[in-house]
Amino acid sequence: MSDTKTVPTMGADDAPDAVYDARTLGAPKMTIFGIQHMFAMFGATILVPTLTGLSVSATLLFAGLGTLLFHFLAKGKVPAFLGSSFAFIAGYAAIAPNGEAALLPYACLGVACAGLLYLIVSALFKVFGPQRIMRFFPPVVTGPIVICIGLILAPSAIANCETNWPVALVAIAIIVISNIWGRGMIRIIPILLGVIGSYVAAAFAGVVDFQPVADAAWIGLPVLWDNTVFALFGPNFDAGLAITAIITIMPLAFATIIEHIGDMSAISSTCNRNFIAEPGLHRTLLGDGLATIVASLFGAPANTTYGENTGVLALTRVFDPRVVRIAACFAILFSFCPKFAAVISCMPACVIGGVSLVLYGMISAVGIRNLVENHVDFMMSRNVLITALILVLSLGIASSAAGAIVFEVGGVTVALSGLAVGSVVGILLNIILPGKEEGWDGGLAAEAEADDVPLPLEAEVTNLPIAD
Repeated sequence: MSDTKTVPTMGADDAPDAVYDARTLGAPKMTIFGIQHMFAMFGATILVPTLTGLSVSATLLFAGLGTLLFHFLAKGKVPAFLGSSFAFIAGYAAIAPNGEAALLPYACLGVACAGLLYLIVSALFKVFGPQRIMRFFPPVVTGPIVICIGLILAPSAIANCETNWPVALVAIAIIVISNIWGRGMIRIIPILLGVIGSYVAAAFAGVVDFQPVADAAWIGLPVLWDNTVFALFGPNFDAGLAITAIITIMPLAFATIIEHIGDMSAISSTCNRNFIAEPGLHRTLLGDGLATIVASLFGAPANTTYGENTGVLALTRVFDPRVVRIAACFAILFSFCPKFAAVISCMPACVIGGVSLVLYGMISAVGIRNLVENHVDFMMSRNVLITALILVLSLGIASSAAGAIVFEVGGVTVALSGLAVGSVVGILLNIILPGKEEGWDGGLAAEAEADDVPLPLEAEVTNLPIAD
């Protein structure tokens, strides 16, 4: 598969320490990088099935398979890992509030149908082209959105750290020391070292219960037929509940699609490669949507591109997608080992919190860099207003009592996350407010004649190839 060198840059020179082909480092180091990515996503990925009642092993299996499917459809160019999506937790709770095994497949059916919306939006990007659509997502919009992605996740990192701050500080200290003062391999695997070091510290502190590990089998199947959507279609099929699940959960996809665009912007900025131009958002959305559909049909959580792994990219500067695919293969392998899943499940929240605190901060830092490198002019009132409202709405709603704006449409309760509301408001303000900077405007009539206009994420890059 193609590597990231075939993708247009974001208009800046590559960092001298950036690695785009990890094969130059050798197979052993590539393997360690892959393991690091796997550990980075584990905490959040396993938390979703823990909260919803879904299978941890199935979650690992379809996180790995979904990632490989995404890479195949994205032509192997985007170093993204797909893990469990938190956006659909409210949907699972609405259908199976106590994680009832008989009700979860209905929720999974709703999530699978939500994945179909990704395919529709992907087709729109394919038909109209990224230039026309990405005009609505200039740096003044995507930068604050990326900042909010990290900051919205920050409270969960703090909450996990609060369970045992000394252990969490061990993880943070190891990551900082390894990345700043480490030499050679040590410097580029700080997350893995942070996880292992703080896990050991937690074990010595007596805050880890290894009994579930002792009780777990070494080998087991990650998927059970009764947990799949296919098991629903029999004499006991409840059509009314199925329709309710679909109507309730499908609208959540609009928020996750916007988040997907923000994640692609973050990964593009991190790697200095415009993945929105090549392989194109139509391919990444298609990969994300199909991965969600497949995972849901087999009783696993919806998939989404993972910010934790974007944080790893920013910290290590190893941008080769092959490393992420290695992580996916390890996730698949370990999904067949219940004992390994138990080891990860036993990882204390303080360990996850310490590592996540750094990674979430790196995501927000990428958003700030997006604003700086694209020279967003904050002397312009429109840019200040757009950024201010995105930040306040996204963070304010996320930290409110409800955690979302909830309303009913035709008897169906719809919940819009703070990030979704902030993103929509930012996009609309960018369209409505006068005074767009040159290169971001040119109304719809001009768009029809401007197929070679540079994408707004790229600053000075021109004449970029667009994916087939």
